[in-house]
Amino acid sequence: MPRKKDAGEHGRRKSHKEEIKEAARRQAGLSGETLEPAVIVQQPITETLEKNYMPYAMSVIVSRAIPEIDGFKPAHRKLLYTMYKMGLLNGARTKSANVVGQTMKLNPHGDQAIYDTLVRLTRGNGSLLHPYIDSKGNFGKQYSRDMQCAAPRYTEVRLEKLCEELFRHIDFDTVDFINNYDGTMQEPTLLPATFPSVLLNQNQGIAVGMASNIAPFNLRELCRATAAYIDDPSVDLLPLMPAPDFPGGALLLYDQAQMQAIYQTGRGSFKLRARYRLDTKNNLIEIYEIPYSTTVEQIIDDLAGLVKSGKVRDITDVRDETDLEGLKLAIECKRNTDMDALMSRLYLQTNLEASFSCNFNILVNGSPRVMGVKQILGEWLSFRRNCVRREVAFELQRKQDRLHLLQGLEKILLDIDKAIQIIRQTEKEEEVVPNLCRGFSIDVIQADYVAEIKLRNLNREYILKRTADMKQLEQDIRELEQTLGERERIDARIKVDLQRVSDKYGQDRRTEILHAAKAETLTRDDLIEDYRLRLFLTHDGYLKKLALTSLRSAGDLKTKEDDYIIQSVEGSNKQELILFSDRQTCYKMMVHEIADQKPSDLGEYLTNLLGLAADERIIYLLFPDQYEGDLMFAFANGKVSRTPLKNYETKTRRRRLLNAYGGKAPLVGMSLALTDRDYVLRSDDGKVCLFSSALVSLMSSRSGNGIQVMTLRKDRKIVAFAPAEGFAVEEPEHYRVRKIPARGLVMKEELLEARQMGFEDV
Repeated sequence: MPRKKDAGEHGRRKSHKEEIKEAARRQAGLSGETLEPAVIVQQPITETLEKNYMPYAMSVIVSRAIPEIDGFKPAHRKLLYTMYKMGLLNGARTKSANVVGQTMKLNPHGDQAIYDTLVRLTRGNGSLLHPYIDSKGNFGKQYSRDMQCAAPRYTEVRLEKLCEELFRHIDFDTVDFINNYDGTMQEPTLLPATFPSVLLNQNQGIAVGMASNIAPFNLRELCRATAAYIDDPSVDLLPLMPAPDFPGGALLLYDQAQMQAIYQTGRGSFKLRARYRLDTKNNLIEIYEIPYSTTVEQIIDDLAGLVKSGKVRDITDVRDETDLEGLKLAIECKRNTDMDALMSRLYLQTNLEASFSCNFNILVNGSPRVMGVKQILGEWLSFRRNCVRREVAFELQRKQDRLHLLQGLEKILLDIDKAIQIIRQTEKEEEVVPNLCRGFSIDVIQADYVAEIKLRNLNREYILKRTADMKQLEQDIRELEQTLGERERIDARIKVDLQRVSDKYGQDRRTEILHAAKAETLTRDDLIEDYRLRLFLTHDGYLKKLALTSLRSAGDLKTKEDDYIIQSVEGSNKQELILFSDRQTCYKMMVHEIADQKPSDLGEYLTNLLGLAADERIIYLLFPDQYEGDLMFAFANGKVSRTPLKNYETKTRRRRLLNAYGGKAPLVGMSLALTDRDYVLRSDDGKVCLFSSALVSLMSSRSGNGIQVMTLRKDRKIVAFAPAEGFAVEEPEHYRVRKIPARGLVMKEELLEARQMGFEDV
């Protein structure tokens, strides 16, 4: 039986509810029982951006996304330095998980982010032309979108031998060191790479408001070009380092002017093509190298889309046959297929040919700069010279310190017994060094060095051996001092390093250079099938496209009930088409953009095809060809406008032109006159006017309202306009006018043949 709750319990529950309400008030910015809103202080958005957004943006730019002059982002540098300190430059491989864990002492962004960074630097992933990490296990592939790498507990890594050049003499004060995020360790701000690693491997980063995309270059070519730049900063780098070199190989379509612009500005793009071989026996195209910026899966999707849409009919199957030997994409073709011609089409329609966009944005002294190749080499050389100077200064100081100690030891040689006597007669240990200083006129550092020598070494032979190196030290010091004072000696050291790196780690180009002028290149127009056709325009706004071959065997053309054909024109599938609406608008499109029709089809509904207004309709169409001739517009008020067809030509493929003709009076009809041509106007009161187009002056603009050709009585209007070929009466010259404007003549009913004057084919 449940017991009753006493008043104390109710009191405690009420107190608990009040606490919840109070917390809700605080969260909502309210205080106390008054429920008054907290004070809101207005702040200019510029100040908010400066205080809240700019620190984040600068952090991403400076400390995350943009590489520095040594070629590394902070995440790369922290990882490689951790592996260096772990002894993985010469030691055996260790589990990737171990490296990830150790790197977290420098990089607090999490284990998955660190492992993703490690994967891209490995030889197994294939992202880099010269990998920095020797790997064992599955690290995925750069050319595959779906191939996933194994977990870090299953893979093993160590540093590649090339990393010796990244860390050479790093302990000789060549670069600055800073504390890590918690002050327990130190890490280098840059790596003293002995070669321009910033241009060796591809490096991409997206920051806030800016990005970077650096293309990789062949190591031999890069070292040769850098050495030449040291000798002559005005040297032309293109002959020495003609183009980037990618780990995935492929073909680079080379345009010298385009590449020169990239080298000068650091911006631009070039195209990479897949490489293939033919297996004619099995009707196979085998793709074995693809552009760096795409993946096998993307290419397969592109090919599947072309086959499904019917744009490519020669492919029967596509298989990804990539194995341990490398990438292989097999395209199975129908018999008798011209496979080289098919590849030319696929280059245009798929990612088998893709662009690589360059954006050489690099941090220099903490500031992002977009630079050309020569500028980058100049900044790297400045950085490297500073590293070598610091190295030489460190070595000089070490030799000077050594010489200083030996000079003190040399003085001991004069009287070893005296040194022993001084030490024996000294009562306190802390007085040994001062007594030696006074006894031999040496400083504290020299005296301390002498005092630390073991008793067994206090013999003449030991001292003579040590002091024998003094002459060599003095010579070395003089040479080092000269090196510090002469830039030529610094540059000579840099060139020696470049030659060593080139000889030891250089490799042949993987990406073949193919001059664009020699490459078989198709355009979009080359893929369009060309054939003769006829277009039919109906009153209700349907456009039917029929090939002449199908038209010859066709019967009656199908239209909607109560609909009828008002115009037909003949042309080819590659031509441009112009369509005029009753809203003074001209629409332009390519004929191949209209779907092929059968005689039994109604055709394309132009309202949907062109995006017409609900009550807008197309009234006339034509093929402009070379934009020759004049357009004749007849209006209900008896005016006729003659406008050069050239006025409708545009440099770009504009889809719509407004104010295509005058709009003060309704348009009755229009026609194209390639030369001077006779036309007929008919009014609603039965009057007819036959005139030559030569009588109508040319309009300077498309929207001209025309010239009065036929004068009308009040409340009368023009109802028909057509070329004179359709004026089927006897003695048509009876209705010709020599001057305009003219009143026209009444047409006799008995002279009319059994046809109605209207629009005729042009």
